[in-house]
Amino acid sequence: MKSLRAFFAATTAVCAAGAAQATDLEVTHWWTSGGEAAAVAEFAKAFDATGNKWVDGAIAGSGGTARPIMISRITGGDPMGATQFNHGRQAEELVEAGLMRDLTDIAKEEAWQEIVRPASLLESCTLDGRIYCVPVNIHSQQWLWLNNAVFEDNGLDVPATWDDFVAAAPKLEEAGVIPLAMGQQPWQTTLAFQVLLVALAGPDAYTKIFGDKDAELAGGADMAKVFQAAATARDMAKDSNVQNWNDATTMVITGKAAGQIMGDWAQGEFAVANKVAGKDYSCLPGLGVNKVIQTGGDAFYFPKVDDPEITAAQGELAKVMLSPDTQVAFNLKKGSLPVRGDVNLEAANDCMRKGLDILSEGAIIQAPDQLMSADSLTQVNDLFVEFFNDPSMSAEDVQKQFASIVASAD
Repeated sequence: MKSLRAFFAATTAVCAAGAAQATDLEVTHWWTSGGEAAAVAEFAKAFDATGNKWVDGAIAGSGGTARPIMISRITGGDPMGATQFNHGRQAEELVEAGLMRDLTDIAKEEAWQEIVRPASLLESCTLDGRIYCVPVNIHSQQWLWLNNAVFEDNGLDVPATWDDFVAAAPKLEEAGVIPLAMGQQPWQTTLAFQVLLVALAGPDAYTKIFGDKDAELAGGADMAKVFQAAATARDMAKDSNVQNWNDATTMVITGKAAGQIMGDWAQGEFAVANKVAGKDYSCLPGLGVNKVIQTGGDAFYFPKVDDPEITAAQGELAKVMLSPDTQVAFNLKKGSLPVRGDVNLEAANDCMRKGLDILSEGAIIQAPDQLMSADSLTQVNDLFVEFFNDPSMSAEDVQKQFASIVASAD
């Protein structure tokens, strides 16, 4: 009996010690759609398995809505345990102000430089030789998503290129189908323009304009076709009448619209709706013209806190997010590509395999957030919101204003 009491006492002590080490960690992000929620649940499950507790701090809306709230909390002395940003320059000022945790020691311990591919992802988390974030996926916006049945039911071939898609638009409109679904969140209109730029003018032109700030190219004759295509897209999307990107994706899934220019995160919505890639829907990387993968995506930063338990939990989460099993589980749900090149993706669907093939070929470009400051990109966003909402604004007018923004961008 005495030995049994001793056993229970020892067991209670171990459980109490484990409970004392468990830490609640608030994680803020803007993943609130069905597919996004399913993906973020994989992070929460993996982190909770360490004995800590993921406290979900989802902020409804897009990154443009969430980031100012996140930044305000960090600068105002009320930091969360971890927060999502896009890897690139969005958190640059917070890092420079000394408000974000240096993860370099963890990165070295976990050999991130050996496993994160392409290397530019980790470089986007690096400032003055120190690493400040964990890249968790590769999200590329260079895709056109198509509902196969919409085309087949109207006697049309499923498009293979942007030109095919545009050519099908009149017949679709006659049948009461909106050719192009597009939400009205500011970043969506800019995304459509950037995808058209890469597809029709080429990856080099995109990099010169957003990276080298080549205003002459931006305002030149070679770019005029991109702005004309943007005007065509505006006309094709004129009856969308939705705000959120996932509502536009739902229009494609349900057949109210034929297609959508959107990042690969749209796959998560198709997956939640039990749609099969290559059968129910098709995906055209680079609009079927210039097949490239943009190496943007999501990353997590960890604000500095004066609490050793929170600090320890932050380190656990950073490691968990890049573990092989978590990378597979999260990215299969999110529709994105893993940042590790050594994980098993046998379950990858048709669209993910297209992305992986392009990535393996090295056909990659950097995301706008990696090339241009947040302030400059906001000016670009504002311009294209105006353009897509004002049919009287000509392609020539928007090109002239865009070139002016590029000339003064940083």
